[in-house]
Amino acid sequence: MEHSASCRDLSTMRERFDCLTEAYACFLMGTCPSQCVACVIFSGLVPGEVRECAPSENRRVNSAELSYISVTLVEKITSNLTSRSLSPAVTLYCVEMLTVLFQDMDLMSLLMQQFQAEDQIISHLAAKTVSTWVLYQLHKSGTVSPVWQKKCVQAFYISLPGPELDTCLWSLNEVLKQLLKGAHREILGKLLAAFDSSLSTLCSKFLPKERDKTTQCLVDLPSSSSGRWGTTFCLLLDLLELLTACSVICGAGICLESPRMTYVHSSALLMTISCSSEYFVKKRALLLLKRAVLQKAGEDWSLGEVLLTGLKHKHFDADMSVLSQSVLTAMATDWLHSVQVESSSFFGGTRCIRGKEGQKPDCVMLRAVSLLLLKSMELHIQTAGGTAGVDSATEVSGYLQSLWGFLRRCSVQLTENTHRCCWVSLLFGEQDDDMMETAKALFSIFLHHRMCSGLDDFAVLEAACASGCNPHCHFLLLLQSISFDHSILLDFLISIETCFLEYFVRYLKFLRADWQGFTAACGRISSPHFHLSLQQSVTALCAADTLKVTCKGEPDRVKFSSCAQSTGVTSQVGRVSLAAGFHLVEYDSSDESDPENMEVSQDEPAASVCDKSTFSALDVKQEISGPPVPIRQKQYEASDSTGLLSRPNSTLERRAEGPSLLVLQSEQTSGPNMAPQPGQEAWETLARAVICMSELREVVTRLQTNKLFPYNPSSLLKLLAQVENCSKLSHLLHFNK
Repeated sequence: MEHSASCRDLSTMRERFDCLTEAYACFLMGTCPSQCVACVIFSGLVPGEVRECAPSENRRVNSAELSYISVTLVEKITSNLTSRSLSPAVTLYCVEMLTVLFQDMDLMSLLMQQFQAEDQIISHLAAKTVSTWVLYQLHKSGTVSPVWQKKCVQAFYISLPGPELDTCLWSLNEVLKQLLKGAHREILGKLLAAFDSSLSTLCSKFLPKERDKTTQCLVDLPSSSSGRWGTTFCLLLDLLELLTACSVICGAGICLESPRMTYVHSSALLMTISCSSEYFVKKRALLLLKRAVLQKAGEDWSLGEVLLTGLKHKHFDADMSVLSQSVLTAMATDWLHSVQVESSSFFGGTRCIRGKEGQKPDCVMLRAVSLLLLKSMELHIQTAGGTAGVDSATEVSGYLQSLWGFLRRCSVQLTENTHRCCWVSLLFGEQDDDMMETAKALFSIFLHHRMCSGLDDFAVLEAACASGCNPHCHFLLLLQSISFDHSILLDFLISIETCFLEYFVRYLKFLRADWQGFTAACGRISSPHFHLSLQQSVTALCAADTLKVTCKGEPDRVKFSSCAQSTGVTSQVGRVSLAAGFHLVEYDSSDESDPENMEVSQDEPAASVCDKSTFSALDVKQEISGPPVPIRQKQYEASDSTGLLSRPNSTLERRAEGPSLLVLQSEQTSGPNMAPQPGQEAWETLARAVICMSELREVVTRLQTNKLFPYNPSSLLKLLAQVENCSKLSHLLHFNK
């Protein structure tokens, strides 16, 4: 009676609008309104109950505005209760009012009717309010709203694109996002169980496993609802990504079909990418598959840190295998030829640039296609376990050639460079996380090819460059892209946004066993047009004079020149460059603490020689944690560089104990206009790379000593020290030839 009385006192829309506005302001300030507004809220959603404002009023209020503020006020109250951000008195008031609205007045049914409203604003606000109420009930009692569940399940079974299905999909997506952010495993399990069957039916209708190749997607047909289909399909793709993230959060505790649907329907998603008439649908489906293969579903909704804590469910390996096989099967049927890549977009839309610049492709699509294929190949290799032989190596090489052909057709910029290893840095240079994933995948592909091809060492590296997967080239190009700045590598090491640590450790294990291949790659990368073979690069490198580094009072600049003799080895190396900008760790201030020991612990000596007679993987197997990279010891022939692998005499061994690779002098013996010696550019690249890794080791050691590094870097430091020892010995052997 009290509610009815307060509602009768406010007879016009304007009066009720002002009442709800005052109540909203009270809730924002954390106080209770002067009267109960439950009846006013309900009446704002029932058409025809309130008369229009008098003409004399300053501003008329229509029924739509009254509905907007009514629904918004309910959503605000419910979300505040869920977050527990209200005082006890206000909380009690809100609970009583929501009890009146949802139990006595059945507000939920009235809100669900708005899902089909022609007014998209009220439809969206209703869906938002319903989702908030569903979350509140799930947190409070662990039960799913029966009215909401019935409405959504009915829409999913019918699967007819339209406002009702769109609103139901959006509402379920919103509930899942909020539950995923809080990692509520038990509640997620109950919610998914309530919708599992209906969601499976919905996906089967939009993404049938078997489809006639002569037809397009099931509902992607020329009709008046084609625009509506695109909206519905993108909402479905969002739902698939959230369900995939649910499978990570729930881990082994989930045995439902719906969280696995992205993998189960991966073939249909690939066909959607190739046959859909809407480019934004193609792109959205491709990005979903990319995140699925990278195990990063949900990252756009700030779920990254939560997903890191998830456990793999029992079907995880099988699902990833299904996805990779679907991609490779599509590749074998020329799927890439049907993938459309439009011109790049900007904030004003899409444009084609003609003239000297040429057309700019959509690099987001190019990166997604590349990563999807490369990660699928990596998964396929891991599943095979390295048991395949030459045929497997040939198959993998064929996939890579198809990818390079696709990139060549779509990007003018990539076709201008003949060295395919450069395509990784050109395509992924603006996306650190994708670039690291690509480098890691290509590294796995290289190791597989090396093991299965049966080729000798130089032939393997030549074939790797021809296929664009030489790990030495990728690492050197990465260093070049960051101007050999060790501080950026440090940022990568302490960041959780990339897989750089995993990639870096694996590569360093490989590098310490293949220093000759690294020096050869330096020669090739330094070649102006990358036309030298690896064998020619090594020959040119060894023909160069010994490198001398000259520092002239500028801490961020190092000059290189050739010299005939060396006077010694100093203990401090110059900094190559410091890129402008801020870094995650301000490590320059840490050297004011206790004196640091910059050497690796003496009771755990690192390998000091790279050749077969003094170095093997078994020497460090007990020192470095994790599975070792398969290592075949190198024996390079028919070049002057064979001296690099000979056993050092006692004099060289004593000299190799010096703490630095390069010779630093204050004077420059060669003139500024002197033409560079053959291989000098290669030695410059090699020197800058070694200095970068040496400075990185020093900084990480200093941070570890001062207990400022976020994890234990002992294994990493051992690897860096071993690589540095290899470089010292290589340099001294070359100097004393």
